[in-house]
Amino acid sequence: MTSITIRSFLRPGLTAAFAALVTAVLATPAAAQFNGENLLGDMGVKSGSQPEPGVYWSNIYYRYFTDTITDPDGRRIQIDPSGKASQTIQAGMPLLYAVSRKKVLGAHVGALVVLPIARGSLEMPGLGLSEDVSTGLSDLYVMPLQLGWHTTRADAVAGVGFFAPTGRYAADADDNLGRGMWSYEVSGGGTVYLDKARSLSVATTAYWETHSKKSGAVQIEHLSVTGVKVGQLLTLEGGIGKAFLHGAASAGVAYYAQWKLTADSLGAPLPAGADVPGLPKHRVFGLGPDVTFPIATRTRLLSLVNVRYLWETGAQVKTQGRTLMVTNTIPFGKTRIPGKGN
Repeated sequence: MTSITIRSFLRPGLTAAFAALVTAVLATPAAAQFNGENLLGDMGVKSGSQPEPGVYWSNIYYRYFTDTITDPDGRRIQIDPSGKASQTIQAGMPLLYAVSRKKVLGAHVGALVVLPIARGSLEMPGLGLSEDVSTGLSDLYVMPLQLGWHTTRADAVAGVGFFAPTGRYAADADDNLGRGMWSYEVSGGGTVYLDKARSLSVATTAYWETHSKKSGAVQIEHLSVTGVKVGQLLTLEGGIGKAFLHGAASAGVAYYAQWKLTADSLGAPLPAGADVPGLPKHRVFGLGPDVTFPIATRTRLLSLVNVRYLWETGAQVKTQGRTLMVTNTIPFGKTRIPGKGN
């Protein structure tokens, strides 16, 4: 059994008020920046491993806090006279994950679905602004096909998924919980074990994300722009881990790195689908501890609890903050402790 650490769903973007202030500071429509759907920090030290065949239910708590927005040179942007502006995003995310015993191309076939329930808040004490976004559904994530391979010294995964715009979204609203677009993701990666006991591992998985146009018009400074399309994103997630208790527990360091590969595309009143020269492409990196421990009887695994905390660094044209994820995964059926008769 590998620890189950989950694919991406939300980080709902800046609230409209926050985004408007950031755009005003950057001073040009070409400096506007739009997030994709990938939830940074949702994968960990075994990102390239699929769990053994079975059905799993996960309950996930996610919290992201930031008090920093950076410009294209990585310098902090001052958007509030007090210097204490901050945004907090929290979410509860039920996840259902199934892995079949049936094989295709030598790999087990898996699928998963996640429907996040999110809430956000914004504080700008110097401007007298305190804003809470009401709780509600964010964008649905579905991975209809994942393939997982296992060998003595390595695992590998490949998958395709999509995000559906089920979260509340209006281009001129300040309480959005979704992105207002369809997003599509292709992923692949692996976990390599550095010893025969498979206790020491190194993992990396890559996610390539593309998007449809956003619905409605987006306000950028004095312009109401339609046909906005978020640029393509590349995200790497993984880590280094050490397993204990026959593989039922682990500790290590997780990481992520994200780059926007292509500039955001802006539409009318600009030329339709225009990639504005000089449009910035964001980047950000995260690093932190990743711990998994079992709740079990002597012979049966009841659940796995994973705790992950990552600090962001190196951000450009993006928020820079801290992420906490706590995941409790319950396997259905008779799931044995790793190394106990498997």
